Amino acid sequence: MKNMKFVLAALAALAIACGTAAAEPLTLRVGWIVVPAEITPIFPPNVALHEGKSYTIQSLRFQGSSLYIQALAAGELDIAPFGFSSFGLAVANADLKDLKIIADEDRDGYEGYFTTLYMVRNGGGIGKIEDLKGKVIATNAVGSISDMAFRIMVRRHHLDDAKDMSFVEASLPNMVPLLLEKKADLIPGVVPFTLDPTVRAQAHTLFTGVDAMGPTEIAFMTARASFLTQHRAVVVDFLEDYLRALRWYEDPANHAAAMDIVAKFMKLPVDKVSNWAFTKEDYYRPPNGEVSAAILQKNLDAQHEVGFLKTPLDVKQFVDNSYIEEAQKRAK
Repeated sequence: MKNMKFVLAALAALAIACGTAAAEPLTLRVGWIVVPAEITPIFPPNVALHEGKSYTIQSLRFQGSSLYIQALAAGELDIAPFGFSSFGLAVANADLKDLKIIADEDRDGYEGYFTTLYMVRNGGGIGKIEDLKGKVIATNAVGSISDMAFRIMVRRHHLDDAKDMSFVEASLPNMVPLLLEKKADLIPGVVPFTLDPTVRAQAHTLFTGVDAMGPTEIAFMTARASFLTQHRAVVVDFLEDYLRALRWYEDPANHAAAMDIVAKFMKLPVDKVSNWAFTKEDYYRPPNGEVSAAILQKNLDAQHEVGFLKTPLDVKQFVDNSYIEEAQKRAK
C-alpha cells in the first residue's frame, strides 16, 4: 500500500511537471530590419495580452530582408517579415515553396505615404538614370527591397546592374554618411535619416520607390507551413497582440507615449521622431493586417519581367488570411 501511495504521488508530481512544461510560453523568433516601420520589437507595455503567457518574442535584427531566406531554411527564424523581393527569391530561386504569408506590416508609396528615396549628391553629375553608369551604388543587402527596386529601375533604362556599376553594402543608418563622404554615388534613403537638414541641403532625390515599382509590399509576416500548423493557436495570439499594438501606436491619444517608446528604442531625441513616425511621412500600415495580394502580385511580376525570378509566381498559393482573420475577431 505504501508503494502504491508512492507511485500515485510520483505520478501526480509528474503530471504537474508536465502541465507546467506545457504552459511554458513559446519563444517566437521574429525578424526585423527597422523600427518603427516594424513594431514587433516595441510592443507597448500592457497592450499585448498574450506576450509572456502563450509566447515571448525574440526579436532578431537583419540588415536586409534577403537575409531571412537562409535563416528560415536553417530553422533559425520562425516569422520573417519578407518584402516582395526576398519572398520571390525565397520561393522561386531558393525553393522554399512551403512559405505562407499570414499578415501585412508595411507598404511603400501606398496612397501618398512615404516611399524610399534614391538619393544622389548635388553637383555630382547625375541628372538621370543613365548617368549611373560607372558609379558606386550603396545597398543594404543584395536582393533586399530597396536593392531590387533599384535594379529593376536601371534595367528598364537599359543599364546592366552587374556590369555598368559597382555596389557597396551598408546598413540603412549609415547610408547618408556614405553619400556625403563620396564613398557612394547613390543611396536608398529612408526616414528618419533622409530628414536630416544636412542631407537635404547636399543631396536630392533621383527617383523613388514608387517611380521604380509603384506601391510595394515591403514587409509581410511569413512562416513555414509546418511551423504554422504546429503552433497555430500561438501565432493567432501573436497576431492579435500585433493588431492591438498597431492600433495603440496609431491612436492620437497615445502619440506622446508612443513617440517616447520609439525615440528610446532608436536612441534619438523625441523631436527627431515625433514629426514623421505614424504619419504620412512614414510607411503605410494596413489597419486590418491583411497583405494586398494584388500589389504583391504586381511586384513579383516585375521581378520576373526583368529576369530576377526564374519562374512566375501566383501569390494566391501563398497567402493564408485565416490567421489574421481570426486575430481580427479577437482584437475587436
